[in-house]
Amino acid sequence: MRRDAYEVLGVARDAGDAEIKKSFRRLARELHPDVNSHDPEAESKFKEAAEAYEILSDTQRRSVYDRHGHEGLSSRGYASDFQGFGSFSDIFDAFFGGAGGGFGGGGAVQGGDVAVGVEVSLAEAASGKSVTVEYDAVGPCARCNGNRAEPGTPIETCERCGGSGQLQSVSRSAFGQLVRTHVCDACGGEGKLARTPCSRCSGRGHEASRATVDIDVPAGIADDQRIRITGRGHAGERGGPPGDLYVLVRVAEDERFVRDGNDLVSVVDLAAPAAALGTKVTVPTLDGQEELEITPGTQPGAVLTLSGRGMPSLRRGRRGDQRVVVNVVIPRRLSGEQRDMLERFAATLEDDNLRDPREESIFGRVKRALR
Repeated sequence: MRRDAYEVLGVARDAGDAEIKKSFRRLARELHPDVNSHDPEAESKFKEAAEAYEILSDTQRRSVYDRHGHEGLSSRGYASDFQGFGSFSDIFDAFFGGAGGGFGGGGAVQGGDVAVGVEVSLAEAASGKSVTVEYDAVGPCARCNGNRAEPGTPIETCERCGGSGQLQSVSRSAFGQLVRTHVCDACGGEGKLARTPCSRCSGRGHEASRATVDIDVPAGIADDQRIRITGRGHAGERGGPPGDLYVLVRVAEDERFVRDGNDLVSVVDLAAPAAALGTKVTVPTLDGQEELEITPGTQPGAVLTLSGRGMPSLRRGRRGDQRVVVNVVIPRRLSGEQRDMLERFAATLEDDNLRDPREESIFGRVKRALR
C-alpha cells in the first residue's frame, strides 16, 4: 500500500512550497547511497520521496491528490516523470545537478575495497598473532604511472567534454527544466585523452598485481570478525584515494573447547565411583594441563570454574573463565566380579544416599523449565 505523500516528506497538509522543497532536499541527501550505504532500501525510499515531492510541488497534482489520493492521479493521467529514469543516480543527478554537493559526477572516485580471509587457531586467537596475507589489488600501471599514455607521447584535452570530464543534457518535467550530468563517455571523466595508449595497460591506467601485507590479529578476536586496513584496497580513479582491505578472521574449532563469549567450556569424563568418592583429574587449558579436584558426591552436569583461564577481552584484556562440565559415566560391560560388587553395594543404599533434601529435584527443575 502506497504511503501518504505528506507522511513521506514529513510535512503538514498545509505546508508551503518552500517547506516541501526543503524537506525533500533533506531526505534526498540522507538517502543517497554514499552516505546511507547501511540501508539496502535507500534507493526505493528516495524514489518514494521523489514521487511525493513531484505530487506536492505541482499545484494541479496536489489539488487532485488532496481530493482523490493516488488513485485520482492515476485515473487522470498524472504519470510520474521519474518513471523514465533508470536509476537512483539518474534521479538524484537530475534534481541536484550531478556533482554538486559532493555526489556523483566526474570527480575523484575512491577505489574499491578488497576482502581476504585468514584462519587462526583458538590458541592463536587467545594470544594474538602476526600473519601475512596475499591478495590481488588494482593499482597504477607500472609503465605509465596511471596517466594511460605510452611514455613519451602527449596527453590531450578531450574534445567531447572540453576537458570538464562531464556531459550535460536538459529535459523538462514537473520540476521545470532539469539538468542531468553524467561522466563523459569518451574520456571516462578524466577530461584528457592519451594520443597513444599505454602498451602495458591498453590505456586503462591501472593493472592488477599481487600485494602482501602483514597484519596483527589482536588477542581475543572472535570468529568472523573483520580487521580493516585503511588504504590497502584497489587504487582510486581520477585522483581518488584507494579503498580499504578487510581481513575476515576465521577461528578454527578446537576439539577441547567450546567458546562462549570470553569463556571457554570443556568436558571431563568421570566414572561414577570416582564421582561418588571424589578424586583429582587433569584437564586441558589454553595454558597447559591443570589439576582439578572433584569433591565426593559430584553430580552429573556439575560445572567447575577455573577463573581467568578463558579468552582475553578485545577491549579490556581481562580474561574470561573456563567452565568444566563433569560428565559422570555409568560403567558398561561389567565382569561378573564387578556386577557382584555393585549389587552388594546397591543393597546398602538408602534414600539419604540418593537425594539431598537441600537441592531441587530433577522433576522440580523439569516442571519449572516447562512453565
